[in-house]
Amino acid sequence: MGALENVKTLLTRNLRQSGIFIAFVLIIALFAVLTDGTLLSNQNVSNIVVQNSYILILAVGMVIVIIGGHIDLSVGSVVAFTGAVAGVLVVRQGLPWWVGVLGALLVGALVGCWQGFWVAFVGIPAFIVTLAGMLIFRGGTMVVLGNTQISPFPTPFRNIASGYANGYLGGQGVDVFTLVIGGLGVVGFAVSQWRSRAARLRYQQAVESIPMFAAKIVVTGLVVMAFTYQLATYRGLPFVLIILAALVLIYGAVTKRTIFGRHVYAIGGNLSAATLSGIKVKWVNFGIFVNMGVLAALAGVVFTARLNLANPKAGTMFELDAIAASFIGGAAVTGGVGTVIGAIVGGLIMGVMNNGMSLMGVGIDYQQAIKGMVLLLAVAFDVYNKRRAGSTR
Repeated sequence: MGALENVKTLLTRNLRQSGIFIAFVLIIALFAVLTDGTLLSNQNVSNIVVQNSYILILAVGMVIVIIGGHIDLSVGSVVAFTGAVAGVLVVRQGLPWWVGVLGALLVGALVGCWQGFWVAFVGIPAFIVTLAGMLIFRGGTMVVLGNTQISPFPTPFRNIASGYANGYLGGQGVDVFTLVIGGLGVVGFAVSQWRSRAARLRYQQAVESIPMFAAKIVVTGLVVMAFTYQLATYRGLPFVLIILAALVLIYGAVTKRTIFGRHVYAIGGNLSAATLSGIKVKWVNFGIFVNMGVLAALAGVVFTARLNLANPKAGTMFELDAIAASFIGGAAVTGGVGTVIGAIVGGLIMGVMNNGMSLMGVGIDYQQAIKGMVLLLAVAFDVYNKRRAGSTR
């Protein structure tokens, strides 16, 4: 009976998260068929990464905000504001491109401090604070830019979003460096999964069988290497993908292996219990919004570099895309649940849907409606899972 319970626990653990990965694969397969394979062409695969990079960066920060039990409606305006700051520093003032990047990140951190102060220490709900921030920083963008556009940016700045790492190890038509990086990623994933499995065994927790574990590693490795091969046969490894990979590794470790990460989950899961256990709730909440400000600034730099333009209307609706990516990727509406990798997958699901529907010639009106329905179903599934878990206790 105990073995049966262990199997049941193993099969139902993180059901929603596993379902998201399955849904992602099915969506890719569906649009690959509907677009006659165009979706999976090497150029289009690279474009999907580059075109959705800033939303994925925002999703990394947004999922931490949501896990902590908050929401941030201002990130789109902060993207525009920090992009405008970078434009003024680099184009109008003629400063080096890296000064513009650092200036934007610093402004993003200050924005996070401003909003974190009102949420954490004054006690105003994040919904209200960030709604005000949406208006404040959109207006600030217009002031900084003088309600005009700034362009063009120098090549090193543009390369942040449109540059590629290639040719370091040679290759005829296939960039060897990109393949090596992909292979190292697969090896790192396999080692991480093996160590995680060994740790669960030490604590006598349910784990998959060796054949199932090996199949998971092999399937993941094949998918990653197929993706890497497509990049290698186009222009190589996008710089922005390197940035995203670093963010996933860093924030995956922060949320799972640091005191700050555990405190964020505790606050979102049960605020009263977290307070009584001695967690410095105010400072953790403050840190959540400072982090979101910095990542919004990074997204602002990437978006501005991609467009080669600082625009007063930049970042419009980005907050909704980031929130949708987090919820589709498994974050719970009530907080306390979610992962960084889930938010990335949620963002990629939206990116693949946008790209696939555009290739099929589906109008923007229908695209918006379909994305809204996907978000609604994701949240409905979260509510269903909570009710089912409550009824089985």
